[in-house]
Order: sequence, then C-alpha cells, then structure tokens
Amino acid sequence: MYLFIFFSNLINSIIIGLFGKYIGRQTALYLSILSLCISNIFVWLIFYEVVINKSVIVCDLYTLLIIENIQIKIGLLFDSLTVIMLLIIYFISLCVNIYSVGYMGHDPFIIRFFCFLGFFTFFMVVLVTADNFLQLFVGWEGVGVCSYLLINFWYNRIAANKGAIKAMVMNRIADVFFIIGILFLLWKFKTTDYIIVFSLVDYIKDTNFFLIFGEVNLLNLILFLLFIGAIGKSAQVGLHTWLADAMEGPTPVSSLLHAATMVKKNICKKKYTIKKKPLLNLLSIKNNFFAICWNILKKKKKKRKKKNEK
Repeated sequence: MYLFIFFSNLINSIIIGLFGKYIGRQTALYLSILSLCISNIFVWLIFYEVVINKSVIVCDLYTLLIIENIQIKIGLLFDSLTVIMLLIIYFISLCVNIYSVGYMGHDPFIIRFFCFLGFFTFFMVVLVTADNFLQLFVGWEGVGVCSYLLINFWYNRIAANKGAIKAMVMNRIADVFFIIGILFLLWKFKTTDYIIVFSLVDYIKDTNFFLIFGEVNLLNLILFLLFIGAIGKSAQVGLHTWLADAMEGPTPVSSLLHAATMVKKNICKKKYTIKKKPLLNLLSIKNNFFAICWNILKKKKKKRKKKNEK
C-alpha cells in the first residue's frame, strides 16, 4: 500500500508516455484517473493508521551510497504531516486530471500532457514522503523540471517559453541556497536523515560559523538557507515573479502549480526550529497576503487586456 502510493504515478506516467499511442487515448486517460482513485483510497487508509492511531511509519527501501560514516539511502517517512500533505496532493491531482479530460480533450497531445501531470504528482509525493534531505531535494528538483515542461506545454507560444524559462531560472537561484543548506547539514551531522538530524540539533544550537562579515549561529544559517530555497519554490516575495507568468500554461497546470507551492509549508513545519522562530512565521503570513494581492492584480490586468483585444 505504501509502495503503491509512492510508485504508482511513476509507473503510470512511464506506461502512458511510452505506450499511450498504442493502448489508445481514452484508455491512457482513464488509466491515469483510476490510478489516482486507488491512491486516494490508500491514502485514507494510511490516514487512519498514522493520524488516527498516532503512529509513524518508516520504510527503508535502498542504500545508495556509503562513504566512511556517511550513508545515503532511499526511504519513506509517513507521519501525520506527511499523510495530510498526501491527502491534499492526491485529491487535487485527481480533480485536475478529471478536469483535464474535458478541458484538454481537443488537444492532440493530451497523452503527453497527462504523462507530465503524472510525473509532477510523483515528484510531489517524493518530496513529502522523503525521510532525508537529499531525497527531498530530488523531489524538489523534479517538481521544478515538471513545472518547466507543463508551463511550456504549448511550446510554439513565445509567452509560454518565456514563462517556463523564468520559472526555471528563479527556482534555480533559490535552489543554490537550498543545496548549500543541505551540504552544511551533511558536513555537521554526517547524515541528512530527518530523525538523526532532529535528534542532534540541540547539540549545535550554540555553535557559530565564521563568515566574511563575522560570526553567525550555524543553526540559524542552515535554516535561513533552506528557507530561501522554500521562498523560491513557493513564489514568495523576492522570488515571486515566475508564478504569474506560469499562467501561460494550460489552466489545469495553473491550479496544480498553485497547489504545489504548498510544499514550502511542509518544509518549514518539518523543521522543529520553525516553532521557535516567530519572525519566519510572520514572514510566511506576510508573503501569503502579498501573493493573494499579486494574483488579484494579475487577473484584473488579464481581463483588461482581453477587453482591449476585443
């Protein structure tokens, strides 16, 4: 059940992408929706097991690399926050897929569109179910690549090309900070595993790190770097301009991208230090308010542009 939730979208997207034209258009679309329906049922069963029964599920899948005392592995972590995020991801993905059947029904490349949607959902699941920061970063980057592909789905439109490139560039700027934060964790803790890092974090809370302009608290520096990465991915103030241009993609993509920006909340809340940093909570509230105002203004601008064209 846990492995089905993790791998179902990947397998489904590979089947649709490679054999979609052979199994038929309708079969490919309904196969995607059926997979999401089954996943939604399984997520609710996991919700009962993890949230209602107050348990935590950890699955070690494979060890990728061992270098001296550094171990890098693939694993899954299902806690209450992860399961709630999975409920949101799979429900919204199901709604978007059902809506896309009608909205994109006229498009000759709808199979490719559903293939990209499946990969997008898969990498969101990788992100929220990861039990270590490196696996989280794989899902993080996968969501960015799929965003580029979906925004640029109508690649013959110049506006879509520009919007996709802007999304990729803005996210890469933030990802530089994010990967530096992960490298600091790997350097200090010799691991990126959530459980180990969170259990040892109290031992470095008074550790300082020397920068060019002076000493800074190492824990605050790591949190700041991860937070900058989250700002870019969730289109917060400073790195927010890409989200409005992402509307050049098909409408279902817009809804899925807005849902994906919630990954920032997952990242921040998984850091226990966020509870002790009221300034970061205040920044998050301010950024959400700014994003709402920005989208309202952008929609009004689009309406005026359509009226002028008429």
